[in-house]
Amino acid sequence: MSDLTDVLVPDVGGEEVEVIEVCVAVGDTVEVEESLITVESDKASMDIPAPFAGKIAEVLVSVGDKVSIDKLIMKMSTAESVAAAPETPSAPAPVLDPAPVAVAEPAVTESTVTENTVTESTVTENTVTESVQVIEVIVPDIGDATDVDIIEVLVTEGEELEEEQGLITLETDKATMEVPAPQAGVVKALKVAVGDKVSQGSLVLLLEVVAATSVAEKASPAPVAEKAIPEPTADVTEKVAPVPYHPSAGEKSKTGKIYASPAIRRLASEFGVDLTLVTGTGRKGRIVKEDVQSFVKYELSRPKMTPSSSVTQGSGGLQVLPPPKVDFSKFGEVEEIPLTRIQKISGPNLHRNWVTIPHVTQFDEADITDVEAFRKEQNAQAQKQKSDVKITPLVFIMKAAASALQAYPVFNSSLSESGEALIQKKYIHIGIAVDTPGGLVVPVVRDVDKKGIVALSNELMEISKKARDGKLKAADMQGSCFTISSLGGIGGTAFTPIVNAPDVAILGVSKSDMKPKWNGSEFIPRLMLPLSLSYDHRVIDGAVAARFSVHLAGVLSDIRRLVL
Repeated sequence: MSDLTDVLVPDVGGEEVEVIEVCVAVGDTVEVEESLITVESDKASMDIPAPFAGKIAEVLVSVGDKVSIDKLIMKMSTAESVAAAPETPSAPAPVLDPAPVAVAEPAVTESTVTENTVTESTVTENTVTESVQVIEVIVPDIGDATDVDIIEVLVTEGEELEEEQGLITLETDKATMEVPAPQAGVVKALKVAVGDKVSQGSLVLLLEVVAATSVAEKASPAPVAEKAIPEPTADVTEKVAPVPYHPSAGEKSKTGKIYASPAIRRLASEFGVDLTLVTGTGRKGRIVKEDVQSFVKYELSRPKMTPSSSVTQGSGGLQVLPPPKVDFSKFGEVEEIPLTRIQKISGPNLHRNWVTIPHVTQFDEADITDVEAFRKEQNAQAQKQKSDVKITPLVFIMKAAASALQAYPVFNSSLSESGEALIQKKYIHIGIAVDTPGGLVVPVVRDVDKKGIVALSNELMEISKKARDGKLKAADMQGSCFTISSLGGIGGTAFTPIVNAPDVAILGVSKSDMKPKWNGSEFIPRLMLPLSLSYDHRVIDGAVAARFSVHLAGVLSDIRRLVL
């Protein structure tokens, strides 16, 4: 144990990345290529694997740390030094049988051992030997699907694999799935590439595996033989087949710790699965593909009840007809354009929100004539002082929304997981929908109620720039209480925004327009701002929503109310 080897971060693209998961602990024994930590950049998440087999002696990083290439993250002892300690005391064992020559050997080595002991390469009588063979790995049963696209190849030639490790990722018109390694081994030759089409039985790769063969037995003491062979069965008992289960059975609760590979995280994201609720059946509790599939099957099959209704969903789940299959090229020239990464992530979430949340949209108008005059006056003064601050109408809407959230706190809540209680928030963080070249993102501005107009303007400019440059982090888009989606700079008179769960409401803002308004004696021109307030009707009643909308419009019409 005294010979420790440093484990450094390999090349991760030349940038500093954040540690989002530590997959091992001090004292754990790991295999080559087993994940040590998971890191995340603004583009992807990836595992840092063990460069060799051994035992974890010291962990030098924790979740939230920033690391880059050649950063020391752990110290490990090699597998040879770990194996040497327990084997040494077994040397006197052959004294039970003085006949074999093995008794005269002075020590146990890596290549030979005495009777009744499993070895890595050669053994004496009464043992098990290991032979190397190459097997074909084919595509298993994938249902009725044929000619399925390979969208990702997860391994390379020469790579050492563990049993059940993902080899390739397939995508049908219904789902994405991985083809796992049937057993541990080394990739000798890849037979497929990204873009190929495969079906059940198609050859994926050639895998070099180690097979155990028995040597002729000879009489030996039973107790020694029993101790010699338990280890190969230990790993087998750890891998239990996942079964349908209730994810919250027993004392299960969210721990914030997720032990899963990036491929499993991506699969969970596509199905909208919260991995903190999934029980892992892989080695050391790691979540594998089958665990996610079992969780999804269970959630779709079990009856569900909402707090606002006593009607339960049938065991068949929500029935949705698949879209019709159309060959559009029959009607003219077409071009297939892949969805952006943001669209692939946000699409399933939007669909879930629209299907599972009973939406109601309240339409209103706010007279912003005075607030707009004040805004232009402040920007003119800032320009004379050569200040970079530019106040936009959105910051006044944010402050008005914060005032309405304080007045009507039901809007500043979320449904509990059970659907039988509300989580009331004592802070006011507002998400702002930002249009980017890659799609819509929603960064969050925190503590809006505690910040002034100028501070909010500066922060809004900063997060909008980060969003368009693709530099937002996951933490920048979490924790919102309420969302604002503004199309005022583009046009339109009204729209129905989709509630951004777990929020219970969202405000849509359209383009302001001059309209004649009656003041009691005459019509006068006033600048009117259309507002579209969508809300979750399980939580918010229509009358409360109307009062919230009136309060919001009233604050925007007279900004002096913000200081009350």
